[in-house]
Amino acid sequence: MTLFTRDVTVCVLSSGSAGNATYIGDGHAGVLVDCGVSTKQILARLDAAGLASAPIDGVLLTHEHNDHVAGAAVLARALAKRNRPVPFFCTRGTLDAINPRCLPDGIEIVEAGKSFRVKHLIVEPIPVPHDVRDPVAYRVIAGDVPVAVITDLGRPTALVSRALRDCRVAVLEFNHDEDMLWNGPYSPHLKQRIRGNHGHLSNRQAAQLLEDGLGSRLDHLILAHLSEENNTPACALAAARAVLDRAGVLSRVHLQAALQHAALPPITVQTRVW
Repeated sequence: MTLFTRDVTVCVLSSGSAGNATYIGDGHAGVLVDCGVSTKQILARLDAAGLASAPIDGVLLTHEHNDHVAGAAVLARALAKRNRPVPFFCTRGTLDAINPRCLPDGIEIVEAGKSFRVKHLIVEPIPVPHDVRDPVAYRVIAGDVPVAVITDLGRPTALVSRALRDCRVAVLEFNHDEDMLWNGPYSPHLKQRIRGNHGHLSNRQAAQLLEDGLGSRLDHLILAHLSEENNTPACALAAARAVLDRAGVLSRVHLQAALQHAALPPITVQTRVW
């Protein structure tokens, strides 16, 4: 049996209430998690990140909200013209609820808790509590490198904690600061939705989830889906930094906050492949 190494690349192209998309690939296979910004922006940000020729062999949709699926129909056509038709993966609940104008060709149904492959990448859909029909987060495993993209959940769960535990890279929601949300301009109804068990994680909740799920293999933590109205990168980073500091891994784990209007520089992690 031959052992060789390969680079796994993770690039958060956009993250926040105005649109979400993350690329994960190893040069031989790749996926997008969500496509909530325009196809033009997705391709431009991949290009700016040096990933214009990176393979896209599947698109993983977490749920039907527009900030996660708005570009799906156009992206499906663009990828088919560029290379070949690419499957879009989602749960049955997401398919039933998606705006028909966003509906891409080539949908394949997945079930939470049942892994599948996109070429040699292993994809694990993880159920999360959010106010839609059948939402999931995803772990994508390339060789021996698990990468988790976990956003849009209203509370920490044991399943999500376990999903984080052996990850090398985690993209994790730190949506809002509780005081900023409570004292901010949103309506009482919207505040209650965001704060509810099927809304979004506060910095405090996300920090607790990180503490529960923090494993010894984590190299990179990206804070995602920050609210522009109810959070700041400084607040979110401080909450995450405190957890990493208590665990004694602050100097080892590379910590950063994702951006809404630009891609983060790509992260590269080496994987072993047999």
